Amino acid sequence: MKLSNFNFKLPEELLAEYPSEHRDEARLMVLDRKKQTIEHKLFKDLIDYFDEGDVMIL
Repeated sequence: MKLSNFNFKLPEELLAEYPSEHRDEARLMVLDRKKQTIEHKLFKDLIDYFDEGDVMIL
């Protein structure tokens, strides 16, 4: 793995300098590896991607 693979050019206006005032409205990108799709959601939708018995560790 090369560190250069993680060098991305992002538009300045898309970089968060401060946390969102309403944290649950932060943007979330969801990658489905099986379907090879990407969805753009909100962080409050995170629970939709858990199955019974799943655990999230922060």
